[in-house]
Amino acid sequence: MPNDVRDLPASQDNLYRFLGGTPLAVAFRLILLSILVGVVLAAIGFDPWNILHSIRMLFQRLWDLGFDAVNWLWRYFLLGAVIVIPVWLLTRIFGKR
Repeated sequence: MPNDVRDLPASQDNLYRFLGGTPLAVAFRLILLSILVGVVLAAIGFDPWNILHSIRMLFQRLWDLGFDAVNWLWRYFLLGAVIVIPVWLLTRIFGKR
C-alpha cells in the first residue's frame, strides 16, 4: 500500500463539500428553512422591519407570561391540595403501620 496514488479532489468537490451538497439543492433547503423559521418567528410576534422592538416585546411577553404561569400554577395547586392533603392525612392516620 505504500505505492498507492490518491487523486486530488477537483475544485467542484471542495465546493460541494463546503456547501454540503449541490448548490441548487443547498439553495432550495435554505429557502425552505428560511420560510419555516420566518413562520415560527412571525407566530411569536417578530417583525422583520423592526427586529429590535420585536425582541424587546418578546422578552416582555415572556416576562408577563412567566408571572401568569406562576399564578395559574398556584391556583391549580391550591385547588388540588384541598382534596389531596386531607386524603393523604386520613390515609396516614387510619392506614396500617
